Amino acid sequence: MKLDYTSSKEQSSFTLTNFNCAPSMRLLNEKGLYKILWAKERDTTLIVDGYRMELKKNQVVFCTPLNVMELPMDSGMIALVFNREFYCIRDHDQEVSCNGFLFFGSSIPPVITLDEKDIKGFEALFFMFQEEFETRDHIQGEMLRVLLKRMLIKATRLIKDELPENDFSKSQFDTVRQYHILVEQHFRQKHSVAEYAELLFKSPKTLSNLFKKSGDKSPLKIINERIVLEAKRLLFYSDKTAEEIGYELGFKEAAHFSKFFKKQVGTPPATFKKDFKEQL
Repeated sequence: MKLDYTSSKEQSSFTLTNFNCAPSMRLLNEKGLYKILWAKERDTTLIVDGYRMELKKNQVVFCTPLNVMELPMDSGMIALVFNREFYCIRDHDQEVSCNGFLFFGSSIPPVITLDEKDIKGFEALFFMFQEEFETRDHIQGEMLRVLLKRMLIKATRLIKDELPENDFSKSQFDTVRQYHILVEQHFRQKHSVAEYAELLFKSPKTLSNLFKKSGDKSPLKIINERIVLEAKRLLFYSDKTAEEIGYELGFKEAAHFSKFFKKQVGTPPATFKKDFKEQL
């Protein structure tokens, strides 16, 4: 199954697929696509950014255009795939508040687990998606966007429910979320918590206490993990040298990048790349 909506005027695309054909599998290699994948039929294994991810039946994973993905054709997945022109997560953040939660909220793609009630809700939504793909008229794109927004809102609520219980206020949640978004935007240039604290009009200590209260990783760990993730992607999927990657990620000296990477990962960049290729 591969149901497509495209608009040449907007250059937008939106696809519903179960990855059971070659054209749908090619979507995994296209750049600039958000992917929402639901392990609807069975447990499955996929590769995200070079690492194996085990997805249980009725778990849903949210991947950004930056995530490099591989999965088998018989994965039992059903997925929504769309580009920024169809629905921009950042520009429409006020509508669904999923930026920093479902997308760009962690160096690891977030996963939600659906219970029996949630499964029925998702099945109903996917049925409506299929119905709408079959209705070709001038408002089809807008109707599909409405359904996508509904799904994102539902998923955001579910992922919030999985957060540790605390007495967080809405403004504190928004600060944590905004921090993740800012790290995604600036991790190549800004490597210290103080730089992000300045953008949020907070002190580094306030941010540290806030993240400790939320049960999230420390602000510095979030920055470091994001830099490391990008470094690994470039080592895995590009021919750039460690020195070139270091400069791209904001390190003025190649030695500084190598030292940072070894401290975070345990091996120097060149050794890490060599070991990865040997494993493949």
